[in-house]
Amino acid sequence: MEDFNEIKLEEEMEQPKPMGVFGVMFSRMTSDMRFLGMFYIVYGGLACLSIIGAIIGIPLLISGLRLRESADELNSFRDTNDSSFLRRGFELQGKFFRIQKIIIIVGIVITVLYVVGIIFFFGAIISGAGNY
Repeated sequence: MEDFNEIKLEEEMEQPKPMGVFGVMFSRMTSDMRFLGMFYIVYGGLACLSIIGAIIGIPLLISGLRLRESADELNSFRDTNDSSFLRRGFELQGKFFRIQKIIIIVGIVITVLYVVGIIFFFGAIISGAGNY
């Protein structure tokens, strides 16, 4: 799985050949990756305007940068058919997904702690009100 040298796109001919279904899907995917990357960069930047929001904003910003870089590398692979661009694109995309996984896990943990805190808070109020 490490050797990407056998991956070849269709050989270039003198006349440009219309893109096939895979080429159209590939272009849409990289375009969507660039859009989502920009969204995460803007959203992370806005979240960083508050100190507490920076906890989530900085990883979002970094993951958005990785996704846009991955799209650029995959577009370079499409243009040059150089497997090093494909490898680098997948590595950057893997980093994006790793950062997103960590953000999701942290978000779930914070949500669970928040719900438990609310339950204890209202439990203390109800038990305190019952003593009077």
